[in-house]
Amino acid sequence: MNKLKLTVIAGLFGAMTLPVMADDHSVISTENINWGMLNPARGDASPKAADLWGDRTKDMATGMLVKFQKGFSSPPHIHNITYRGIVIEGLMHNDDPSAAKMWLPSGSFWIQPAGESHITAANGEENLIYLEIDSGPYLVEPEDQAFDNGERPINVSENNIFWLNANDANWLDAGNAEISYLWGKPEAANGSFVKLPAGFKGSIESQKDLKAVVVKGNATYHWNDQKNEKNFSPSSFFSSEIKGKHVIEAKNEVVLYVKSVGAFNIK
Repeated sequence: MNKLKLTVIAGLFGAMTLPVMADDHSVISTENINWGMLNPARGDASPKAADLWGDRTKDMATGMLVKFQKGFSSPPHIHNITYRGIVIEGLMHNDDPSAAKMWLPSGSFWIQPAGESHITAANGEENLIYLEIDSGPYLVEPEDQAFDNGERPINVSENNIFWLNANDANWLDAGNAEISYLWGKPEAANGSFVKLPAGFKGSIESQKDLKAVVVKGNATYHWNDQKNEKNFSPSSFFSSEIKGKHVIEAKNEVVLYVKSVGAFNIK
């Protein structure tokens, strides 16, 4: 059994999913995701989408999955709010309309600022992202309404992700677990990738608000001492609003995207 001690300071409207929900936590496994349309007006040409938490049609933070067909390419457009994108499956491109294609594989990350004109394209057989906003509603607006909100876009390919472990920093006692900080401030909300090695048996211990999406790998999961294990695969989701343990057994290498307010531990 891997004994890991890691303190991390981290921080659609559409079809409803069928989660396991309680006042203190929620769990959504991949097979329980019920897809709707991101833009129903486009019919079959629309990407598919599903909220994991929040409601993208309202003025609130939201995390959603968006699925694109191979060959999808949007017209130049803007969004009214800044969003973060995590590539779960396939190859994605998100950049200025005139930019050469830079295909981002699974495990890549980008930030799209509000008001900046861009296109989004997909080139894998299956293309799936996790999209996160801090406020809503999430709107697509025409390019001629572009504005500069002072932010700049970020595109980080999976092979440029920098991982930290006990060998990288003497303040990180992580065993075989690794972490890559992506955004935010330690005293507020943060987003990170967390990599768990094959065979990991342990827990992510949250102090308060924590949300996590499986980006790569397969695992079993249960909350605290509950015995009803769930099988997790890419796009599965878990969250908690209180202090508790997310117990995970990794069948192979697992990468999670974790959004946290405050600290969490991996043991």
